[in-house]
Amino acid sequence: MQKSIKSTQLADIISKLTLTKKAEKVLSIDVRKVSSSADYFIICSAETGIQVSAIANAVRKGTPTKPWHIEGLNNQNWVLLDYVDVVLHIFKTQVREFYSLEKLWADAPTVEITDEPQKHSQSSLS
Repeated sequence: MQKSIKSTQLADIISKLTLTKKAEKVLSIDVRKVSSSADYFIICSAETGIQVSAIANAVRKGTPTKPWHIEGLNNQNWVLLDYVDVVLHIFKTQVREFYSLEKLWADAPTVEITDEPQKHSQSSLS
């Protein structure tokens, strides 16, 4: 049975789980006012395909709900874990730079997530 959890809580859990596998440039983008597809997009980077997989596995094991949809686990360049209200994008660094997905949501409130609580801040995406 799936546990009920608010999207804000799930986004926080997912963001923190990505950091357990040393994800880089973790952004939590609140898209509730600019998109009907989800409440939050979490975007992060990894240097290698192995690290992309490790981040995806840590999130899948650590979240209280199962993803509704998963894409990209085989190619390890861009993995998407869709939890309906929260969508996680895990990119290899160069793939993230190429697609610049976060720029599509530049009007949405964005927070950079770090493992240092006082460093959570609004991110500049310009």
